[in-house]
Amino acid sequence: MTDNGTGTHGAILADTPPEGGDASIVELRNAGKSYGNIRALHGVSLQVHPSRVTCVLGDNGAGKSTLIKIISGLHQHTEGEFLVDGAPVRFSTPREALDRGIATVYQDLAVVPLMPVWRNFFLGSEMTRGPWPLRRLDIAKMKQTADHELREMGIVLDDLEQPIGTLSGGQRQCVAIARAVYFGARVLILDEPTAALGVKQSGVVLKYIAAARDRGLGVIFITHNPHHAYMVGDHFSVLRLGTMELSASRDQVSLEELTNHMAGGAELAALKHELSQVRGVDVEELPEAGDLTAPVAAGPEGKA
Repeated sequence: MTDNGTGTHGAILADTPPEGGDASIVELRNAGKSYGNIRALHGVSLQVHPSRVTCVLGDNGAGKSTLIKIISGLHQHTEGEFLVDGAPVRFSTPREALDRGIATVYQDLAVVPLMPVWRNFFLGSEMTRGPWPLRRLDIAKMKQTADHELREMGIVLDDLEQPIGTLSGGQRQCVAIARAVYFGARVLILDEPTAALGVKQSGVVLKYIAAARDRGLGVIFITHNPHHAYMVGDHFSVLRLGTMELSASRDQVSLEELTNHMAGGAELAALKHELSQVRGVDVEELPEAGDLTAPVAAGPEGKA
């Protein structure tokens, strides 16, 4: 991989168009957001295409949350352009974004733990039948529809009456993804869906992210885990301190390079130097920046 001559930081590579030439659904052009004198995001460009997973990575404070809020309609950008289907937009509410097919699944999932799975699936958008004032919930149809849509995504639950709070974290994420797909999402924003999950449950969520992509959605996968991102990602954008550190398609960057950009090569080098001053740590045995999977040498008592 080559950069633009700025070393580890600022390696912005060409965004290779997806096969088939599909136009982007969502695009940011040098977008930014300021809160008074605080510039939370600056000069960020991003494209989201159908049937592609765009991974946005960054440490805490990198600007990921601000980016989500702009695209989902919670906040308005103060710099650059925000386009949907090629036309400039400026959403005032999340409902406006949802009406354009942009759905966001947050970490807390916005579910009611004690309500059944099918009830959470239609929460806020319940099916009804009968004329007013005798209109009532169409429970049978909601159960049938929820079961069908979950199975379409490969999610098979034995009992839709069970409280959604009894499902695992991974299963709840998958129900939220299926719900967004059913209600017409064209762009699905997933906010750290694997952050609080174990290895097995993270794998379940990644499987359904790929399933959403295969159904034609453009997926924005927000994460701080480069390994999870590289399993399903088609394009990678790394944010650092509110600016774009890296923008590269899958064939332009390796997992090692992505990890190095995510962790910050300069910061790792500085940490390596600091650790060299710690008694019992041999700096020559520490992994190089970007080689975060290499084992750390044992200490003086043989403990890693």
